[in-house]
Amino acid sequence: MVSSFPTVLAALEAAGEETRLRLLALLLEAELTVSELVAILGQSQPRVSRHLKLLTEAGLVERHREGAWAFFAVAHRTPLADLAREVIRRLDPADSVLTADRARLAEVRAGRLAQAERYFATKAADWDRLRVLHVAEERVEQAVLDAVGPGPFHAMLDLGTGTGRMLELLAGRARRAVGIDGSPAMLSVARARLDRKALPQVQLRQGDLYALPVERDGYDLVVIHQVLHYLDEPGRAIREAARVLRPGGRLVVVDFAPHHEESLRDQHAHRRLGFARSEIDDLMTDAGLDIEASDDVSPLGHEAGKLTVSLWIGRDRRLLTDAPLTIPQRAVA
Repeated sequence: MVSSFPTVLAALEAAGEETRLRLLALLLEAELTVSELVAILGQSQPRVSRHLKLLTEAGLVERHREGAWAFFAVAHRTPLADLAREVIRRLDPADSVLTADRARLAEVRAGRLAQAERYFATKAADWDRLRVLHVAEERVEQAVLDAVGPGPFHAMLDLGTGTGRMLELLAGRARRAVGIDGSPAMLSVARARLDRKALPQVQLRQGDLYALPVERDGYDLVVIHQVLHYLDEPGRAIREAARVLRPGGRLVVVDFAPHHEESLRDQHAHRRLGFARSEIDDLMTDAGLDIEASDDVSPLGHEAGKLTVSLWIGRDRRLLTDAPLTIPQRAVA
Protein backbone atom coordinates (compact mmCIF):
# COMPACT_ATOMS: atom_id res chain seq x y z
CA MET A 1 0.00 0.00 0.00
CA VAL A 2 1.44 3.34 -1.03
CA SER A 3 1.40 6.44 1.17
CA SER A 4 1.85 10.13 0.51
CA PHE A 5 5.26 11.77 0.61
CA PRO A 6 4.55 13.68 3.88
CA THR A 7 3.24 10.51 5.55
CA VAL A 8 6.32 8.47 4.69
CA LEU A 9 8.62 11.35 5.64
CA ALA A 10 6.92 11.68 9.05
CA ALA A 11 7.29 7.94 9.64
CA LEU A 12 10.98 7.99 8.74
CA GLU A 13 11.54 10.98 11.01
CA ALA A 14 9.76 9.15 13.82
CA ALA A 15 11.93 6.06 13.36
CA GLY A 16 15.13 8.05 12.88
CA GLU A 17 16.02 8.62 16.52
CA GLU A 18 18.01 6.30 18.79
CA THR A 19 15.43 5.63 21.50
CA ARG A 20 12.57 5.27 19.04
CA LEU A 21 14.59 2.88 16.88
CA ARG A 22 15.30 0.79 20.00
CA LEU A 23 11.60 0.88 20.84
CA LEU A 24 10.69 -0.43 17.39
CA ALA A 25 13.21 -3.25 17.71
CA LEU A 26 11.79 -4.24 21.11
CA LEU A 27 8.16 -3.98 20.02
CA LEU A 28 8.88 -6.20 17.05
CA GLU A 29 9.92 -8.86 19.59
CA ALA A 30 6.98 -8.53 22.00
CA GLU A 31 3.98 -6.46 23.08
CA LEU A 32 5.13 -4.36 26.02
CA THR A 33 3.77 -1.86 28.52
CA VAL A 34 5.27 1.54 29.22
CA SER A 35 6.58 0.34 32.60
CA GLU A 36 8.25 -2.66 30.97
CA LEU A 37 9.86 -0.42 28.35
CA VAL A 38 11.03 1.96 31.07
CA ALA A 39 12.72 -0.96 32.84
CA ILE A 40 14.40 -2.15 29.64
CA LEU A 41 15.57 1.24 28.37
CA GLY A 42 16.45 2.75 31.75
CA GLN A 43 14.70 5.99 30.82
CA SER A 44 11.97 7.96 32.54
CA GLN A 45 8.31 7.14 32.04
CA PRO A 46 7.45 10.56 30.54
CA ARG A 47 10.31 10.26 28.03
CA VAL A 48 9.32 6.75 26.95
CA SER A 49 5.66 7.75 26.71
CA ARG A 50 6.55 10.75 24.54
CA HIS A 51 8.53 8.57 22.13
CA LEU A 52 5.71 6.03 21.96
CA LYS A 53 3.24 8.80 21.22
CA LEU A 54 5.33 9.97 18.26
CA LEU A 55 5.66 6.43 16.90
CA THR A 56 1.93 5.84 17.29
CA GLU A 57 1.00 9.10 15.58
CA ALA A 58 3.34 8.17 12.71
CA GLY A 59 1.50 4.87 12.23
CA LEU A 60 4.47 2.68 13.15
CA VAL A 61 3.18 1.52 16.55
CA GLU A 62 -0.29 0.62 17.78
CA ARG A 63 -1.66 0.78 21.32
CA HIS A 64 -4.37 -1.29 22.96
CA ARG A 65 -5.78 -1.37 26.47
CA GLU A 66 -5.98 -4.43 28.67
CA GLY A 67 -7.73 -3.58 31.92
CA ALA A 68 -5.74 -0.80 33.57
CA TRP A 69 -2.72 -1.42 31.35
CA ALA A 70 -1.85 -0.31 27.84
CA PHE A 71 0.25 -2.51 25.57
CA PHE A 72 2.24 -1.35 22.58
CA ALA A 73 3.30 -3.30 19.48
CA VAL A 74 4.60 -2.63 15.99
CA ALA A 75 1.58 -1.76 13.87
CA HIS A 76 -0.14 -4.37 11.71
CA ARG A 77 -2.99 -2.49 10.10
CA THR A 78 -1.69 0.96 9.19
CA PRO A 79 -0.48 1.86 5.66
CA LEU A 80 3.08 1.99 7.03
CA ALA A 81 2.92 -1.26 8.98
CA ASP A 82 5.69 -2.86 6.94
CA LEU A 83 8.04 0.09 7.11
CA ALA A 84 9.05 -0.46 10.73
CA ARG A 85 9.71 -4.14 10.06
CA GLU A 86 11.89 -3.34 7.06
CA VAL A 87 13.91 -0.80 9.04
CA ILE A 88 14.53 -3.25 11.89
CA ARG A 89 15.43 -6.07 9.51
CA ARG A 90 18.33 -3.94 8.29
CA LEU A 91 19.86 -3.64 11.77
CA ASP A 92 22.72 -5.89 12.83
CA PRO A 93 21.16 -8.26 15.41
CA ALA A 94 24.58 -8.51 17.11
CA ASP A 95 24.71 -4.76 17.76
CA SER A 96 25.71 -4.19 21.39
CA VAL A 97 22.82 -1.81 22.14
CA LEU A 98 20.22 -4.20 20.72
CA THR A 99 21.84 -7.17 22.45
CA ALA A 100 21.66 -5.41 25.82
CA ASP A 101 18.03 -4.45 25.20
CA ARG A 102 17.15 -8.05 24.36
CA ALA A 103 18.83 -9.25 27.55
CA ARG A 104 16.71 -6.88 29.62
CA LEU A 105 13.64 -7.93 27.63
CA ALA A 106 14.40 -11.52 28.64
CA GLU A 107 14.40 -10.41 32.30
CA VAL A 108 11.00 -8.74 31.82
CA ARG A 109 9.64 -11.92 30.25
CA ALA A 110 11.00 -14.00 33.11
CA GLY A 111 9.17 -11.73 35.55
CA ARG A 112 5.94 -12.16 33.57
CA LEU A 113 6.36 -15.91 33.68
CA ALA A 114 6.93 -15.97 37.44
CA GLN A 115 3.82 -13.84 38.00
CA ALA A 116 1.72 -16.03 35.70
CA GLU A 117 2.94 -19.21 37.39
CA ARG A 118 1.92 -17.83 40.79
CA TYR A 119 -1.55 -17.07 39.45
CA PHE A 120 -1.88 -20.38 37.64
CA ALA A 121 -0.78 -22.31 40.73
CA THR A 122 -3.93 -21.10 42.49
CA LYS A 123 -6.04 -22.45 39.59
CA ALA A 124 -4.13 -25.63 38.83
CA ALA A 125 -6.41 -27.90 40.85
CA ASP A 126 -9.45 -26.68 38.93
CA TRP A 127 -7.76 -27.20 35.57
CA ASP A 128 -6.60 -30.67 36.60
CA ARG A 129 -10.13 -31.67 37.62
CA LEU A 130 -11.48 -30.49 34.27
CA ARG A 131 -8.82 -32.30 32.26
CA VAL A 132 -9.60 -35.70 33.74
CA LEU A 133 -13.29 -35.40 32.81
CA HIS A 134 -12.91 -35.47 29.02
CA VAL A 135 -10.99 -37.44 26.41
CA ALA A 136 -7.23 -36.94 26.23
CA GLU A 137 -6.21 -33.41 25.23
CA GLU A 138 -3.58 -34.84 22.90
CA ARG A 139 -6.29 -36.47 20.81
CA VAL A 140 -8.38 -33.31 20.69
CA GLU A 141 -5.39 -31.17 19.72
CA GLN A 142 -4.38 -33.59 16.98
CA ALA A 143 -7.93 -33.49 15.64
CA VAL A 144 -7.74 -29.69 15.58
CA LEU A 145 -4.39 -29.73 13.77
CA ASP A 146 -5.67 -32.19 11.19
CA ALA A 147 -8.87 -30.22 10.70
CA VAL A 148 -7.17 -26.86 10.31
CA GLY A 149 -4.54 -28.11 7.88
CA PRO A 150 -0.99 -26.86 7.33
CA GLY A 151 -1.80 -23.32 6.20
CA PRO A 152 -0.20 -20.91 5.89
CA PHE A 153 -2.97 -18.57 7.00
CA HIS A 154 -2.81 -14.85 6.47
CA ALA A 155 -4.37 -14.23 9.88
CA MET A 156 -5.95 -16.39 12.57
CA LEU A 157 -8.05 -15.41 15.57
CA ASP A 158 -8.47 -17.39 18.79
CA LEU A 159 -11.59 -16.38 20.75
CA GLY A 160 -11.54 -16.95 24.49
CA THR A 161 -7.85 -17.72 24.27
CA GLY A 162 -7.49 -18.55 27.97
CA THR A 163 -3.99 -19.85 28.61
CA GLY A 164 -3.05 -19.38 24.95
CA ARG A 165 -2.77 -23.08 24.13
CA MET A 166 -4.55 -22.84 20.77
CA LEU A 167 -2.26 -19.98 19.75
CA GLU A 168 0.73 -22.01 20.82
CA LEU A 169 -0.57 -24.94 18.78
CA LEU A 170 -1.57 -23.07 15.61
CA ALA A 171 0.27 -19.76 15.40
CA GLY A 172 3.19 -21.33 13.54
CA ARG A 173 0.81 -21.84 10.61
CA ALA A 174 -0.22 -18.17 10.47
CA ARG A 175 1.54 -15.01 9.39
CA ARG A 176 -0.43 -13.17 12.10
CA ALA A 177 -2.31 -14.58 15.10
CA VAL A 178 -4.50 -12.73 17.61
CA GLY A 179 -5.97 -14.05 20.86
CA ILE A 180 -8.98 -12.41 22.54
CA ASP A 181 -10.03 -12.95 26.14
CA GLY A 182 -12.09 -10.97 28.63
CA SER A 183 -9.82 -11.75 31.60
CA PRO A 184 -6.62 -9.74 32.11
CA ALA A 185 -5.40 -12.46 34.49
CA MET A 186 -5.78 -15.16 31.85
CA LEU A 187 -4.14 -12.93 29.25
CA SER A 188 -1.16 -12.60 31.59
CA VAL A 189 -0.94 -16.38 31.74
CA ALA A 190 -1.18 -16.61 27.96
CA ARG A 191 1.40 -13.89 27.43
CA ALA A 192 3.90 -15.64 29.70
CA ARG A 193 3.28 -18.95 27.99
CA LEU A 194 3.73 -17.52 24.50
CA ASP A 195 6.83 -15.55 25.48
CA ARG A 196 8.62 -18.87 25.92
CA LYS A 197 7.75 -19.92 22.37
CA ALA A 198 9.19 -16.90 20.53
CA LEU A 199 6.08 -16.19 18.44
CA PRO A 200 6.41 -12.52 17.43
CA GLN A 201 3.42 -12.80 15.07
CA VAL A 202 1.08 -13.31 18.06
CA GLN A 203 -0.85 -10.49 19.69
CA LEU A 204 -3.21 -10.66 22.68
CA ARG A 205 -6.21 -8.43 23.28
CA GLN A 206 -8.72 -7.99 26.07
CA GLY A 207 -12.16 -7.90 24.57
CA ASP A 208 -15.80 -8.91 24.51
CA LEU A 209 -16.55 -11.98 22.39
CA TYR A 210 -19.88 -10.37 21.46
CA ALA A 211 -18.15 -7.21 20.18
CA LEU A 212 -14.70 -8.19 18.99
CA PRO A 213 -12.04 -5.45 18.99
CA VAL A 214 -10.72 -6.48 15.57
CA GLU A 215 -11.40 -5.61 11.95
CA ARG A 216 -14.28 -7.01 9.92
CA ASP A 217 -13.40 -9.51 7.18
CA GLY A 218 -9.87 -9.77 8.56
CA TYR A 219 -9.27 -13.46 9.35
CA ASP A 220 -9.18 -16.61 7.27
CA LEU A 221 -9.21 -18.85 10.36
CA VAL A 222 -11.16 -18.27 13.59
CA VAL A 223 -11.08 -20.78 16.46
CA ILE A 224 -13.51 -21.03 19.40
CA HIS A 225 -12.08 -23.76 21.61
CA GLN A 226 -13.99 -24.86 24.73
CA VAL A 227 -15.62 -21.45 25.17
CA LEU A 228 -19.25 -21.63 24.05
CA HIS A 229 -20.40 -23.63 27.08
CA TYR A 230 -19.57 -20.61 29.29
CA LEU A 231 -21.72 -18.17 27.30
CA ASP A 232 -25.30 -17.04 27.70
CA GLU A 233 -25.62 -16.49 23.95
CA PRO A 234 -23.41 -18.91 21.99
CA GLY A 235 -25.21 -18.03 18.76
CA ARG A 236 -24.32 -14.39 19.19
CA ALA A 237 -20.63 -15.31 19.63
CA ILE A 238 -20.72 -17.40 16.47
CA ARG A 239 -22.34 -14.56 14.51
CA GLU A 240 -19.63 -12.19 15.72
CA ALA A 241 -16.94 -14.71 14.75
CA ALA A 242 -18.50 -15.00 11.30
CA ARG A 243 -18.47 -11.20 10.97
CA VAL A 244 -14.67 -11.06 11.19
CA LEU A 245 -14.06 -13.93 8.75
CA ARG A 246 -12.68 -13.14 5.33
CA PRO A 247 -14.78 -14.30 2.39
CA GLY A 248 -14.26 -18.06 2.29
CA GLY A 249 -12.71 -18.04 5.77
CA ARG A 250 -13.20 -20.91 8.19
CA LEU A 251 -14.57 -21.07 11.71
CA VAL A 252 -13.53 -24.03 13.89
CA VAL A 253 -15.61 -24.67 17.01
CA VAL A 254 -14.49 -27.21 19.63
CA ASP A 255 -16.74 -27.99 22.58
CA PHE A 256 -18.34 -30.79 24.56
CA ALA A 257 -20.97 -33.06 23.12
CA PRO A 258 -24.14 -33.18 25.27
CA HIS A 259 -23.48 -34.68 28.71
CA HIS A 260 -24.91 -34.84 32.24
CA GLU A 261 -21.93 -33.74 34.34
CA GLU A 262 -23.81 -31.25 36.54
CA SER A 263 -20.68 -30.52 38.59
CA LEU A 264 -19.38 -28.47 35.67
CA ARG A 265 -22.34 -26.16 36.01
CA ASP A 266 -22.11 -25.91 39.78
CA GLN A 267 -18.34 -25.75 40.25
CA HIS A 268 -16.98 -24.32 36.99
CA ALA A 269 -19.67 -21.91 35.76
CA HIS A 270 -20.57 -23.94 32.65
CA ARG A 271 -23.89 -22.58 31.42
CA ARG A 272 -24.39 -25.36 28.88
CA LEU A 273 -23.75 -29.06 29.31
CA GLY A 274 -22.48 -29.54 25.79
CA PHE A 275 -24.01 -29.01 22.36
CA ALA A 276 -25.78 -31.32 19.95
CA ARG A 277 -24.26 -31.44 16.50
CA SER A 278 -27.45 -30.10 14.93
CA GLU A 279 -27.50 -27.12 17.31
CA ILE A 280 -24.09 -25.80 16.26
CA ASP A 281 -24.91 -26.61 12.64
CA ASP A 282 -27.99 -24.39 12.90
CA LEU A 283 -26.10 -21.58 14.66
CA MET A 284 -23.41 -21.58 11.98
CA THR A 285 -25.99 -21.63 9.20
CA ASP A 286 -27.82 -18.70 10.78
CA ALA A 287 -24.49 -16.83 10.88
CA GLY A 288 -24.01 -17.23 7.14
CA LEU A 289 -21.63 -20.18 7.23
CA ASP A 290 -21.78 -23.45 5.32
CA ILE A 291 -21.06 -26.58 7.37
CA GLU A 292 -18.01 -28.30 5.95
CA ALA A 293 -17.40 -30.95 8.60
CA SER A 294 -18.35 -32.05 12.08
CA ASP A 295 -17.23 -35.02 14.09
CA ASP A 296 -16.59 -36.33 17.57
CA VAL A 297 -13.48 -37.24 19.52
CA SER A 298 -15.09 -40.05 21.50
CA PRO A 299 -13.70 -41.99 24.48
CA LEU A 300 -11.53 -44.98 23.71
CA GLY A 301 -11.77 -48.20 25.67
CA HIS A 302 -9.47 -46.98 28.45
CA GLU A 303 -11.37 -43.66 28.63
CA ALA A 304 -14.71 -45.10 29.65
CA GLY A 305 -16.90 -42.46 31.26
CA LYS A 306 -14.95 -39.52 29.81
CA LEU A 307 -16.79 -36.73 28.02
CA THR A 308 -16.86 -36.62 24.22
CA VAL A 309 -15.45 -33.52 22.52
CA SER A 310 -17.01 -32.38 19.23
CA LEU A 311 -15.53 -30.36 16.37
CA TRP A 312 -17.40 -28.29 13.79
CA ILE A 313 -16.02 -26.44 10.77
CA GLY A 314 -17.99 -23.74 8.98
CA ARG A 315 -16.95 -21.72 5.96
CA ASP A 316 -18.00 -18.22 4.98
CA ARG A 317 -20.19 -18.82 1.97
CA ARG A 318 -19.24 -15.63 0.16
CA LEU A 319 -16.41 -17.50 -1.56
CA LEU A 320 -16.11 -21.22 -2.15
CA THR A 321 -13.00 -21.58 -4.27
CA ASP A 322 -10.78 -23.32 -1.74
CA ALA A 323 -10.79 -27.07 -1.22
CA PRO A 324 -13.23 -28.17 1.50
CA LEU A 325 -11.84 -28.51 5.00
CA THR A 326 -12.28 -32.04 6.33
CA ILE A 327 -11.59 -33.84 9.57
CA PRO A 328 -9.67 -37.05 8.84
CA GLN A 329 -11.37 -39.98 10.51
CA ARG A 330 -8.08 -41.33 11.82
CA ALA A 331 -7.70 -38.18 13.93
CA VAL A 332 -11.00 -38.54 15.75
CA ALA A 333 -11.56 -42.28 15.93
